[in-house]
Amino acid sequence: MLKQIMNSANFNYLPRGMTAASMRQEVISNNIANVNTPNFRRSDVNFEDMLARELYGEKPPEGQLQMVRTHDKHLPHKKIAVHAEPQIVADETTIMRTDNNNVDIDVEMANLAKNQLYYNALATQLGGYVTKMRNAITSGQT
Repeated sequence: MLKQIMNSANFNYLPRGMTAASMRQEVISNNIANVNTPNFRRSDVNFEDMLARELYGEKPPEGQLQMVRTHDKHLPHKKIAVHAEPQIVADETTIMRTDNNNVDIDVEMANLAKNQLYYNALATQLGGYVTKMRNAITSGQT
């Protein structure tokens, strides 16, 4: 029973999302700290897109057909389990200053506020889930 509770979707995705948000907080803080460092390139954390691909699967590349079973005796197509983990990626796309630094302090501060809201929402969801499970276990009601 405890194994089923701990392996639920909320206990799988919410902590990973919180880990990604914590990592993003550090990356944004590093970007802000280096706003005046010549030749510094900002970084970001890529997680949500990978998590969406994990949850909903990927569409086949353009021009390719999606694999389907046309008969019950055909071998099933094994879906490869991809476990999305947050990754730090460097942003090499824009340079807006003469010192080759691409950090925009206004964008970083907005990203910082957005990430804080994201982390708080995940923490609230996870806390609510744990409270429901505790109530169900201690009182026998859902």
